[in-house]
Amino acid sequence: MVPQTLFAQAAPELSMRDFASGQVKKGVRSIGFGGDGATWGNYAMVWKDAGAALVDYADTSFTNGNDFHFSAIGVTSPSLRHGLAVYLIALEEGTNDVHFRTKSAGLGPGAVPVVGTGSDRALFSKIALPLGQGFSVGGLLSYETSKFDAAADSNPANSIHYATEWRPSGGFGVTWQPVPRVLVGARVLLNADAERRTDSAGTREGIASSREYRLGGSVSPWAGALIDVGATRLEKRNAISATHSVDWEPNLGFEQWFIQRRLALRFGKDEASLTAGLTWKVVPPFDFGIAYVNNMARNRVGEVFGKNSNSLLATVTLDYESLIHKR
Repeated sequence: MVPQTLFAQAAPELSMRDFASGQVKKGVRSIGFGGDGATWGNYAMVWKDAGAALVDYADTSFTNGNDFHFSAIGVTSPSLRHGLAVYLIALEEGTNDVHFRTKSAGLGPGAVPVVGTGSDRALFSKIALPLGQGFSVGGLLSYETSKFDAAADSNPANSIHYATEWRPSGGFGVTWQPVPRVLVGARVLLNADAERRTDSAGTREGIASSREYRLGGSVSPWAGALIDVGATRLEKRNAISATHSVDWEPNLGFEQWFIQRRLALRFGKDEASLTAGLTWKVVPPFDFGIAYVNNMARNRVGEVFGKNSNSLLATVTLDYESLIHKR
């Protein structure tokens, strides 16, 4: 587990991403299923969702009143040559008036109580291809920028502005499904941002980067059931704060389908967070999915925004390709 002190100076515009873009890339099923992006949330599995579109909405509420919410819309192409599929999703995140403490030379000595608002906008593209013999490969390209404006509680005129500029970021994944009941996979995600912090003492600039490695496996012990086990290694560096952290966490999940595969219930442990969720195939071609996470991304952001939070994520999926074929 990473020492809490390493998160004390975490930039809010970067930390808030762990409540939105860090989750939407995995999908609501994987989130409720323990968040294992190495298996069913792997980039390499996108081709299995060919011909579908979705709308996401999520909210992360802290018990101290801080709130983060995001919406996203995505579409996966129909199956192309050799089973290739391309997925695009756009996301926007906002906040209410967030209260927290931060360190900055222009605000004064030590951690100062501040209040502010932030936003995050992102566009992600995934591409996946089945190779045969149970192997699939996939990749991710991402464009994301975020900002946060905060002012000291004691003196609102004393403010700080956080902002990021995009730098090339992305990831890749591979899965192997030797038999229908077994799936193993690995995924790598490499992110980089040029970060800028401006207050009365001036402007500081530096690179904030992260490297995320996931490895996992899933097995079906009986009809409609899945047991998922994996691990995540996360390394973060921030030039402005002069911090470096390495964290290892588990991913554990269980899923069971009922009513002729029309209803799925799932629960798990996503790193340091407990999860639960369901999928309900309401009326074809629509699916409704929901996931709950207690203390989402706790090991990633620490207690920057509060000690306890509850997150709810909902997705409506449309199988538009089935409508086209009906015509």
